[in-house]
Amino acid sequence: MSLHIALPVDHVVLIEIDNPPANALGSAMRGRLTALLDELEADVSVRAVVLTGRGKTFCTGDDLREAAANGRVTPGAVADFNAMLDRLETFRAPVIAAVNGHCVGGGLEVALACDIRLASTDASFTAAGVNVGLMASAYRLPRVIGVAKAKAMLLTGLPVKAEEALANGLVTAVHQPGGLVDAAVAVATRIASRAPLS
Repeated sequence: MSLHIALPVDHVVLIEIDNPPANALGSAMRGRLTALLDELEADVSVRAVVLTGRGKTFCTGDDLREAAANGRVTPGAVADFNAMLDRLETFRAPVIAAVNGHCVGGGLEVALACDIRLASTDASFTAAGVNVGLMASAYRLPRVIGVAKAKAMLLTGLPVKAEEALANGLVTAVHQPGGLVDAAVAVATRIASRAPLS
């Protein structure tokens, strides 16, 4: 399990979550991502970040196998996950989520904490809290897509495909899988070329 870092163009950092099979963010991965964001925050040459997942999944949120080994999802783990989301949401530079596949539960929260979301045609978005007895996405999701559409996702726990996510305003563009990261880097490059103090 790791985070892969690349510098595809000047001032843009690409982060890939690589934790097969579902790119879950257990405690170790959350720590790594938070530490990386702290490091990048201190680097004034970084003007935009692209966040994506390796394989066919963007992110599935917390590592439920880790939680099961602990007997349950603890309040401390929830607070730790929320702290990581807050760190991502308040990052100094814009963060673009390139949602390449399944974006489930806490993974949806990760995408919502980013400033811009792009999706591949293979992407799907699931507010899965209701499916596992948790409450998640009830704050960020309605702020992005509106209360009525958010309630449909939150109360049913059903996946939303990329084109519906685009129509609902959850993502700003949909791309073929092979072109998604390049499209996200292009947006990041445009952002990085603008006046940084703006």
